[in-house]
Amino acid sequence: MYLNFNADNCKNCYKCLRDCPVKAITVIDERARIDERLCILCGHCANVCRFNAKEAENSIPAVKKLLKGKVIATVAPSFTSSFNVNFAQMRAALVKLGFYDAEETAVGAAAVTAEYARLLESGKYRNLIASACPSIVRLIQIYYPEALQFLAPVDSPMVAHAKILKKEFPDAKVVFIGPCIAKKREGDECGKVAAALTFEELKAMLDEAGIAFGDESDEGAQANRARYYPINRGIIKSFYNYNADYEYISVDGVSRAKEVLSNMGTLNGMFIEMHACEFSCINGPCALNKDKGGFIKATEKVRAYSKTGTEEISVNDSVDIHNAYKKLPDIRVIPPEHEIRRILEATGKYKPEDELNCGACGYPTCRDKAIAVYNHMAQLEMCVPYMRERAESMSFDIIRSSPNGIIAVDGDFRITEINDVAKSLLGITVPAKGELLEDFFNPTDFYIALLENRTVERKRIFIDKTNKWAELIVKPIADQNTAFGILTDITDDINAAERMNKVRSDTLSTTDKVIENQMRVVQEIASLLGETAAETKVALIKLKNAVAEDKKEDGAE
Repeated sequence: MYLNFNADNCKNCYKCLRDCPVKAITVIDERARIDERLCILCGHCANVCRFNAKEAENSIPAVKKLLKGKVIATVAPSFTSSFNVNFAQMRAALVKLGFYDAEETAVGAAAVTAEYARLLESGKYRNLIASACPSIVRLIQIYYPEALQFLAPVDSPMVAHAKILKKEFPDAKVVFIGPCIAKKREGDECGKVAAALTFEELKAMLDEAGIAFGDESDEGAQANRARYYPINRGIIKSFYNYNADYEYISVDGVSRAKEVLSNMGTLNGMFIEMHACEFSCINGPCALNKDKGGFIKATEKVRAYSKTGTEEISVNDSVDIHNAYKKLPDIRVIPPEHEIRRILEATGKYKPEDELNCGACGYPTCRDKAIAVYNHMAQLEMCVPYMRERAESMSFDIIRSSPNGIIAVDGDFRITEINDVAKSLLGITVPAKGELLEDFFNPTDFYIALLENRTVERKRIFIDKTNKWAELIVKPIADQNTAFGILTDITDDINAAERMNKVRSDTLSTTDKVIENQMRVVQEIASLLGETAAETKVALIKLKNAVAEDKKEDGAE
C-alpha cells in the first residue's frame, strides 16, 4: 500500500471521496478504503483528511537499510522551494546522512526534454502530451486510454536519471527524493529505483540524525534549463527552441487534465504539459513550506535557481529512455439501466427530480453513486438526504407513537419537538413548536439540565392546568445544545395510592375504635370483678371473725 489507511481514524465524513478526482475510494461498513487498482496516487485524500486516516507509505526504514551499501540520491528540482537551499548544500547534507553521492533529477529531465523535441520534429504526433507526473500517466492509462496515442512515449525524468546513474554506477542503488507519493509506485514498477523518499521523510531523517544544512556554495555548477520542470510551464521553459507547428500550453490539476483529455480527439497541433498537482510539483502532496509564501514564492525560488550555473549541461543520450505506456484495466462495470433505477429507487429516487445530485455522498451525481453501489464501492446509506429523511421519519414515528410525553427544547428553551401525549398532559391546545417552554410549563428542570449538563429527575410533579401528576426526566444533549424531557403520566398511580391510603386510614380508624371499645368493656368487667371480689373478701372476713368468736365462747365454758 502506497497510501496507508487507518480505519480507526476514519470519521465517515466522505471528504476524501469528494476530493478524489477519480473516485478510487471504496466505502464499506462506514469506513473509507483506497482501491489501489484505481488510485492514481495524487495524494489529495491524504491532504484533505483532518483525522490522519490516510498517510503515505513510510520508506524511511527501507532507505536506512539501503544506506548500509552504496546509494546515490536523485533529487527532484523542487527541493529548492521546500528546503530553501542550493544543491551543493543538499548534496553535502545527504552525504552526511550516509548517501554515497547525490545528483539533480534535472539531469534526467534534460534528456527527456531533448526526446520531446525529437518527437515534435518527427511530425508523427497531431498532439503531444508531456508529463513528468506518474499520476497523470496513470490517469490516462486507466481512465482515458483513447488519449494514450498522444502521450509521449518517454520515461519520466526520475526513471531517465535512474537509468543514467545505473549505467555509470552499476553497483549502486538509486533513491529518488521529491514531493510526490506516486513516485513510490513508479519507482517500484520501473525496476531502476530502489526506493522513493518524500521531502517530508527526508526532513524527518535529517532531524533525527541532527544534520543541518551547511553554507556550501554552488559556484561553478552547470546551468540546466530542466530545473524549471516543477513549476507551471516548466517543461515548456526547458526547451531551447519551439516548433512553430505546435501551440505550447500547460495544464495543472487533475480536474483540468480530465477536461483536456476528454477532448483530445478534437485538438490539433497542441503540445500539452500536464501536472496532477495545481501549480505543479512545487505544490506536491509532500512538499514543504507550502504555507510560507504559497506557490508564487515557491515558483520564484525555482525560477531563480533555474537561472544559476555557468556552462549549460550536456544532455546524456547514452541510455534508452523510450517507454510505450499501455492501457490499464478499469475494474468498474457500468450496470444496465434497470439496475441503476433499482438502486436509485432503494433510496427514494423514483423520478429525475428526486435526484438531488447534492454531492454529500462524495459522488457528483446520484447516478454515479448508484453505479458505485453496483460495483460494491459504496453503500445505499451514504445518501445523506435519504438517511436524514429516514431518520427524521423514524424519529417522528417514535416521538408520535411514544406512550410518554416528549418535549425537546433548544438552547433558547424554545420547543423544537412535542408530541400529542405531552400536549394533552400539559393541557396545550395551540401550536407549541417554536414557542418558549415557559409559556406552557415550568422550565426550571430544563434550565438545570442544560446549564449544568446533567440529567434531572423529578419523581412527581403536579400539573395545575390538567390536575394531573407526572414523573419527569430531563436529559441534555450537550454537543447539540438541546435538552429533551420525558413526561410519564402517573395520575392513576397517585390516585390509586391515595385510595389505598384512605382504605388504610379508615381501617386504622375502625381498628382504633374497636380496640377502644374492647378496652372499655374489659375495664368495665375488670371493675365489676374488682367490686365483687372486695365484697366477698369482706364477707369472708366477717365469717372468719364470727367463727373465731364462737370458738372463744366454747372454750370458756
